[in-house]
Amino acid sequence: MNQVNGTEEQLRSEIESLKRQLEEQKKLGHPGGRQNRRPSTISLILIALLLAVLIVVGFFVGYLPRQRREAVLAAESKETGRTLPLVNVSRVTRSEGNSLLVLPGNIQAVTEAPILARATGYIRKRYVDIGDRVKTGQVVAEVEAPELDQQILQANATIDQAKSSVQQAEAAIQQGRANENLARLTAGRMANLLGRGVISKQDNDNAQAQYAAQQANVEALVKAAAAMRSSVSAAEANLARLNQIKTYQTVRAPFDGVITLRNVDTGALVNEGSTLLFRVAQSGTLRTYINLPQADAESVKVGQHAIISIAERPGRKFDGVVTRTSNSLDPATRTLLTEVQVINTDGALMPGMFAQVDLTVPRKFPPLLIPGDTLVVRSDGPQVAVVRPDATVHFTRIQLGRDYGDRLEVLSGLQEGQQLAVNPSDEVREGVKVNPVAAPEKAAPGKKR
Repeated sequence: MNQVNGTEEQLRSEIESLKRQLEEQKKLGHPGGRQNRRPSTISLILIALLLAVLIVVGFFVGYLPRQRREAVLAAESKETGRTLPLVNVSRVTRSEGNSLLVLPGNIQAVTEAPILARATGYIRKRYVDIGDRVKTGQVVAEVEAPELDQQILQANATIDQAKSSVQQAEAAIQQGRANENLARLTAGRMANLLGRGVISKQDNDNAQAQYAAQQANVEALVKAAAAMRSSVSAAEANLARLNQIKTYQTVRAPFDGVITLRNVDTGALVNEGSTLLFRVAQSGTLRTYINLPQADAESVKVGQHAIISIAERPGRKFDGVVTRTSNSLDPATRTLLTEVQVINTDGALMPGMFAQVDLTVPRKFPPLLIPGDTLVVRSDGPQVAVVRPDATVHFTRIQLGRDYGDRLEVLSGLQEGQQLAVNPSDEVREGVKVNPVAAPEKAAPGKKR
């Protein structure tokens, strides 16, 4: 720098000398001469050369030493980087107190029932098809069952026969009672004659036995008549059953709903209790079944609000309410079956759809979160490389929770605020000192899971 200052002073002296020479030339020249008052071309060239020399000297004297210092600093920094491995680090954070639980669900009708044939015969006429809306009691089909009519006639004849048998039994009872009275009178007379010594004891014993036999016969006839009356009741009940089945020849809708399945057509043979005719479902209110994980089973309560979305209805959300749970975990999946009902007045939703149910779940103990690229999986379990405050590395085993893709839940093994090495290389070993550098911040992980 002293050399630069000396050079500048020398240049300034030369410039002042040139200026004085120019002033002397002006004085020696003609007083009115216009050209004599201007500096000469040689003087201007000299001044320009001196200025150029000054600039070049200043450049080499000032810039080059600065460049050398920067090169030395870069070399020192590079040497330091070679000495300590450069490691990107990210801090352990804690998840939010409320999380959005997103689960798949299956939409079903709140009430759905199959309509089966209760009378054996042929479909005489069909009145509805799939997609038709029906009301309670509306006729949906008629079954022609001629054999049923014959069974009803047979049941009527059986009743008449049973009633005739009852009448015969009652007549037999009357006859038996008459014989019983006669035997009673004969037995009394025989007893009197025996007391007078007119007849033998054997004759009296025969008369008394005959009376007892007639009493037993009357009791048997009374019981036989009761059995006949029971046969009449059974025949009448059978007739009532057949008449009820005959009413099922007219097939009616059990409740308001939509026909979702038609399995027969006119002329088809149907069997009682086994042939599926139609399936009807109520679609005004739908239920969606979801399976809650064990960790969130206690967080979801009956009456809680839910949002249902369908992939085929982008941008539209349907409000639902948690109506009931099974109150028992499935031992195979460790999940809680939960029902969410949603009003479907406009019919936008259909039974059988696949839905996505969003539930806001409060968390009593929010777990810690770590970036997914900090995880190291080894033979002794999952680990992370913790960079201590003194910049040394320590590998710690952790217990993992849910996997959010770019973030992982940690249930134990870490503390909030600790620094973890991101994508640790082979140079990052236990106890090695590193040069930690904060990794670029990623977008906050979504709360959906």
